Amino acid sequence: MEELRSTFHKEIEEIRQEVMRLGQSVIEAIPRATAVLLNSDLEGADYLLQADDEIDARAIDIEEKCFQELALQSPVAGDLRLLVSMIKIAGELERSADLAVNICKAARRIYGHEIDPALRDLIAKMSEQAQQLFISTMEAFNDNDAAKAAAIDDMDSFLDGLHRRFIAEIFEIHASKEIDLQVAVQLAMVARFYERIGDHAVNVSERTRFIVTGWKPELKGAARFQARLDATGEIPRP
Repeated sequence: MEELRSTFHKEIEEIRQEVMRLGQSVIEAIPRATAVLLNSDLEGADYLLQADDEIDARAIDIEEKCFQELALQSPVAGDLRLLVSMIKIAGELERSADLAVNICKAARRIYGHEIDPALRDLIAKMSEQAQQLFISTMEAFNDNDAAKAAAIDDMDSFLDGLHRRFIAEIFEIHASKEIDLQVAVQLAMVARFYERIGDHAVNVSERTRFIVTGWKPELKGAARFQARLDATGEIPRP
């Protein structure tokens, strides 16, 4: 029995390391996508688009291994929280990589158009902050550091502020007729992609807190409404 448990924990640790490697791929994809956008690098865009298929496959592989352990080992307590959370985390990482690909697709659509220096500066800052969010959240996951995971939400607030500044800057530049409408729309979407990457980092950090402490985030607003509707079919009262 002891040998079986030892093998089980070794297999869980191997899955954890695969999650870390997938997270590292996301961390590397963010600045690469930004370079594609700022440098009009179509070759770099093709590279990230092709690499995304591998990331998708790795995320699915992690999920399947977790389901297998759940089915065969019937884990409880911390092991159960870890396996269930790694299924969710793999999905968050895969969707974050998709957002980096979306940045590349936007770069293709505006190829040949110059990006205003003020917007370029904000794009670089959003990219740096989004990458730092994922660096910190994956460190928290790797170290089982609930306190560090709890701090990710505050870091994301800074990225949200950059996103708002970027949108305001686009409106101002478009009002002075210094940017084409289609380019403005694509860049607004790019800013949204960075903001969503930050949201996924927050989701991973919340899963880390759940793994370590059993903490669950409160459902608020639309999330609470949807959860109640899904569970009971009843609309929750204010």
